[in-house]
Amino acid sequence: MTKADPDANPLAGRYASEEMSRLFSGRRKFETWRLLWLWLAEEERRLGLPISEEAIGQMRAHLTDVDFDAAARVEERTRHDVMAHVRVFGEAAPAARGIIHWGATSAYVSDNADLIVVREALGIVERRLVAVLRRMRTLASEHRATPALAYTHYQPAQPTTVGKRIALWAFDLLTDLEEVRRRREELRFLGTKGATGTQASFLLLFDGDSAKVEELDRAIDRPTRASRTIGSSTPSRASPSRPTRSGRTCASSSTTARSRSPSSRPRSAPPRCPTSATRCARSASAAWPGTSSLFRSTRR
Repeated sequence: MTKADPDANPLAGRYASEEMSRLFSGRRKFETWRLLWLWLAEEERRLGLPISEEAIGQMRAHLTDVDFDAAARVEERTRHDVMAHVRVFGEAAPAARGIIHWGATSAYVSDNADLIVVREALGIVERRLVAVLRRMRTLASEHRATPALAYTHYQPAQPTTVGKRIALWAFDLLTDLEEVRRRREELRFLGTKGATGTQASFLLLFDGDSAKVEELDRAIDRPTRASRTIGSSTPSRASPSRPTRSGRTCASSSTTARSRSPSSRPRSAPPRCPTSATRCARSASAAWPGTSSLFRSTRR
């Protein structure tokens, strides 16, 4: 994989002709996790961390042979899906056992993998829309003079042509195509954020060299070259891979309200965040006096 070809994906050819069901399968998900771990190790090695070429080679050789039974057994013990797959990948690539997922938080693989899959899915939709539009262009041209009766308010109005009607349908699909392309190009990668998004773990790995931490964050974004400049251990719920926005914002606001400082936290049990955005705002305001103005819009 070269820097000149940032969209290159060693798994892409295998799935180029597959249906959406294959793209969103469990196998595709966990193979993408391994690919992300490989990218992370490659960039960390390039930036000076002690990662051997043997470790990189073993990881690259085992991108697709995921032992799902072993992962299930480990997850049963650890109750953690990401760490289960880290350990199973380490068994397959023993030279890399100590550096897989080095410095990263679970969202590095879980959310970035979702974004990669969504981006590829939009690519499939784009290609199919283009194919349909090409067929419609041909049909519209062939029937440009074929008469048809046009209606308005379900009443016969005046003559038109079949080609004109097809062109109108095609215009709607063209608008859809433009939207799909825009969404695909504007997807933002999570990058290499650490736990809670602070990147403190990577700063520790690079002995306080923040320039290398920032370079790692930029370099790891191979699918889009447009990563989020700020993030947490979970991305914004505006992300298409995480469509539930209000509930997460609700929980986040109340958690922040309860965490002013260690010395000023209420001794009583923290308020439970309700599903209603209005009730959630009231809970947050009660836990953190003075924040009522922040939630005024949610009470309307």
